[in-house]
Amino acid sequence: MRGVVELSDVLERLHVVALPMRVRFRGITVREVALIDGPAGWGEFGAFGEYDAPEAAHWLAPGIEAAYRPLPAVHRDLIPINATVPAVAAADVADVLGRFPGARTAKVKVAEPGQSLADDVARVNAVRAVVATVRVDANGGWTVEDAVAAAEALTADGPLEYLEQPCKTVPELAEVRRRVDVPVAADESIRKADDPLHVVRCGAADVAVLKVAPLGGVHTMLAIAGQIDIPVVVSSALDSAVGIGAGLVAAGCLPDLPYACGLGTGGLFIEDVAEPVTPVDGYLPAAAVRADPARIAALAAAPERRQWWIERVRACFPLLS
Repeated sequence: MRGVVELSDVLERLHVVALPMRVRFRGITVREVALIDGPAGWGEFGAFGEYDAPEAAHWLAPGIEAAYRPLPAVHRDLIPINATVPAVAAADVADVLGRFPGARTAKVKVAEPGQSLADDVARVNAVRAVVATVRVDANGGWTVEDAVAAAEALTADGPLEYLEQPCKTVPELAEVRRRVDVPVAADESIRKADDPLHVVRCGAADVAVLKVAPLGGVHTMLAIAGQIDIPVVVSSALDSAVGIGAGLVAAGCLPDLPYACGLGTGGLFIEDVAEPVTPVDGYLPAAAVRADPARIAALAAAPERRQWWIERVRACFPLLS
């Protein structure tokens, strides 16, 4: 992966930014990422803070890839995207959906710690009042029995496109898939697995959610997608505009794209590193994104946080293959 790329060059090109968020998402209200201004373009390293070096190294690889290696050419110019609805109160749903003009599909976060299934049902039904197609994402937050009960409750007033990662483990996903009529999608069971194809071989998913950042880059993600015999959804990992651009390019390279992609999460940020691209009729262009130097300067993280990311890059870089 590293090729002739030198750590010293990566660090010289590194920019660390702190992006303020409109609502709490994954327990945070500020998203920090490190960006690399490379000879081939901008790359992003945005592994979440709790990930140790072996896992975070997978996230550094796509940043270096995009900065130093040309991304593949797309054969699809526009990518359908879903709206992303965090675990907000039902009364706040319309405001969130307003940031995703034209989206025909919405992904709704459920199984939030401290909330109830009734909260999830109210949120999902509020989304249904605005958007026709709804999918939910539990981030592995349910037991099998919880997931079965939730599937019944959440489909009482309308269908779900799929349940994303209802439980943590592959055997649990397979059990849920046997017991409910709603299709099951796998996310963490692919991106956090030593073998990203294991979940498919076990018959535990109907849909594969693939993310460029944790899978090691656009080229690696496309190689995995080529080996999966179930439909693929390309999604973001709460990326900045730069990381979203890489995801859009990856989606543009896929031969088939039957589902809307989770690449509209830029609307969750108050400020981003590039001028926001507003979806048109629920679509975004399949193109890489260049960060705006003025925005980079305005959003620069505190010096101690920049140093923290520098040390993180130092720890991850030797682990790249």
